Amino acid sequence: MALVTIDSLSIRFRGPPLLDEVNCIIEPKQRIGLLGRNGAGKSTFLKMLSGTVEPDHGSISMANTTVSLLQQSVPDLDGDVQTIVRSGLDLNSSSAANSSNEWDKTQDWELDHRVEQIVTRMQLDPTAEVSPMSAGMKRRVLLARALVQSPDLLLLDEPTNHLDIDSIRWLEDFLDRYEGAYMFITHDRQFLRRLANRILEIEGGKLFDWSCDYETFLQRKEAELAAQEKQEKLFDKKLAEEEAWIRQGIKARRTRNEGRVRALKALREIRGERRDKAGTTNLQIQEGMRSGNLVCKAQDLTFAYEKDGTGRNLLQGFSTTIMRGDKVGIVGPNGVGKTTLLKILLGDLQPDSGTIKLGANLQIAYFDQLR
Repeated sequence: MALVTIDSLSIRFRGPPLLDEVNCIIEPKQRIGLLGRNGAGKSTFLKMLSGTVEPDHGSISMANTTVSLLQQSVPDLDGDVQTIVRSGLDLNSSSAANSSNEWDKTQDWELDHRVEQIVTRMQLDPTAEVSPMSAGMKRRVLLARALVQSPDLLLLDEPTNHLDIDSIRWLEDFLDRYEGAYMFITHDRQFLRRLANRILEIEGGKLFDWSCDYETFLQRKEAELAAQEKQEKLFDKKLAEEEAWIRQGIKARRTRNEGRVRALKALREIRGERRDKAGTTNLQIQEGMRSGNLVCKAQDLTFAYEKDGTGRNLLQGFSTTIMRGDKVGIVGPNGVGKTTLLKILLGDLQPDSGTIKLGANLQIAYFDQLR
């Protein structure tokens, strides 16, 4: 039995429809990679499946299917891990109101046990406060909240965002063992290769079902694009010839010519409905004033966060020198202090001890992880 049946689904905001009369069936245990360009409507599609966005037209039918959505953004979260994860449970308040106190206690015990199990599986501290956590750790808490309902269909919008390398590997292993169906959006090709056994693609308002893994999709897509490009070139050549003919004028009002004019009109309509594919990005960046050879020199930096009355050292005696032209990567587990180090070097945070010397003529651009 299908988990979800999508029939003639349509939605638009401004401009052409994001989805235009699309149809799809989602079966149990499928691992679906949802592909498409930025702005094609992937996140909107997940939100419609989860019920948070209503379509303009069409229907989404579910056979007693529980759906959970992990959204792309990381919202502000207050409370400890256990409280936030437990908030993912959809409690039926009317049933609870009519039940006995003994049944309520049994239900609460079962729910608490379920929360404890998922928190343990996600390798989280149930008593830890979520607000000061790194974005990657918050992402893991949100995933636990989505999983606590034991959903039949799990929807994941960029699940690897903000995660460190070890966390991504852990998530891959977790989803590889997950018994339910899930659909995910990602730009991580390795993630797609390992997990997806079905590919859906949104393009030009249509939903294409490739019914294959990612490697097979790449091969079929390349062949399909080559065939489409050849067909469009032939069509455009035919249209250009007919446009040249019509500009010469019709020498006689004959039925044959009138039919040719009608055919040209039809060609124009077909060409007008074609959505040209977006081209490659053309990014131009103005070059700032040339800086000195030294960009930044940090000496014996120490920084600690206060937590539960005790200091947690993120930096201890850290020193580095960055010169003009250096390309520096900062790696480490979530919460180890990578973003904190950047903010200290930028001057947004002051170290507990140590010195920072910045070079001359610096023009700094900072693109934080939540943008």
